[in-house]
Amino acid sequence: MLPPLIESLGLTDPWTYLGVFLAASLLMLWRLEAMLDHGLEGTALGTLVMPYCSGLGNLLFVAIVWQRRGPAQEVLTNCLVNNVTNLTLLLGLPAVLFGLQVMGGAKAGAAKGGRKSAGKGAAASAATGAQVNRLSLLLTLVAVLFFTGGTWLLADDGRLTRTDGLLLVGLFLFWQTFQVFDVMKHNVQRRVSFGFLFYLDLLVVLAAAWALYESIDWLVAWITAQKGGFVSAANLGWLSGWLMVLPNALLALYWGWKKRADVVYSSQVGDGHICIPLCLGVLALLTPVAVPPLFITGLYLLGGAVVLHAFCLLAFGGLPRWTGAVLLAAYGWFVWTGLFA
Repeated sequence: MLPPLIESLGLTDPWTYLGVFLAASLLMLWRLEAMLDHGLEGTALGTLVMPYCSGLGNLLFVAIVWQRRGPAQEVLTNCLVNNVTNLTLLLGLPAVLFGLQVMGGAKAGAAKGGRKSAGKGAAASAATGAQVNRLSLLLTLVAVLFFTGGTWLLADDGRLTRTDGLLLVGLFLFWQTFQVFDVMKHNVQRRVSFGFLFYLDLLVVLAAAWALYESIDWLVAWITAQKGGFVSAANLGWLSGWLMVLPNALLALYWGWKKRADVVYSSQVGDGHICIPLCLGVLALLTPVAVPPLFITGLYLLGGAVVLHAFCLLAFGGLPRWTGAVLLAAYGWFVWTGLFA
C-alpha cells in the first residue's frame, strides 16, 4: 500500500524509504515518551516496550529474508552488528558526550530546586530508585551474558539447527515472562494501571511498525539488486544492521541528552535480547543456517563488553567517559575486522 503511494508521487528512491524508516522510528520515540507518563517507568519502559519497537526492524528483516529466500547468513551478520553496535558504539558515544551516571545522575537530578527538607526527601527517594535501576540493569546484563554464552555453545559446531532455534526462543520467552510479572508486581504494589491513552499510544506504535515493514522490505529488495560497490547485496547484513540501529542511536542520544542513563542502558541492552536470542531462534526454526567465522568473534566481543558494563555499574555507578572511549575503539576494531581484514 505504501510503495504504490510513493510511486504515484514520483518519489521512488532509497532516500525516500530511508526517510520513511526514520520518520516511523521518530514517531515511536515520541509516543514511547508519552507512554512513560501513562504508567511505565524508566527501566520497565526500556525492558518491555522500547526493545520491541527499536528491535522490530530486525524481526521484520528475518521474515523478509526468509520470504524472499535470501541468504540466511546475512541475518546472523545483521543481529551481530546490531548487538555489538548497541553495547559499544551506542553506549560509548553517549558516555563520551554526556556521561552515563545511573547513580550520581539520578541524585543530582532529584536534588535540584525545592525547599531543603523537600529536596532531601526527593534526593533520598531518587537514590533508592537509582539503586533499584542499577540492580535491574545488572540483571539485564547477566541475561545478555547468559544469552550470548548459550548462543556460543549452540553455534560452536558451526550451525544453528531447528532444535537450537527452539532452545533460543524458549530462553527468550522465559526471560520476558519473568520481566512481565516483575512489572505487573511493581504496578500492583504502587497501584499503577494503564489508562486509555496508553493503549492509544500503543496503536500509534503499531501503525508505525507497519510503515517500518514497508520501508525495510523495499530497502532490502533495493540493496539485494545492487551488484557492485559497498552498498550491494554482498554487504546486506552489515548495511541492514546499521539501518536497524538508527532508531537505537536516536534513543541513546536523546535519553543521554536528557540525563536518563537508566533508559539509555536498558533500551540498548534490552534491544539486544530481540536479536540474540529471539531473531536467531526464529531464523533457525525457519531454516538451519551455517555460522560465519565473524559471528563467534563478535560473541567474544559481546561477552567482554557485558563484563565491562557490569564492572562499571558496580564500581562507578555508570559508564565513565574514558570507558566510553575504550568501547568506541573496540567498535572500530570490530568494523575493521569484519569488513577490511
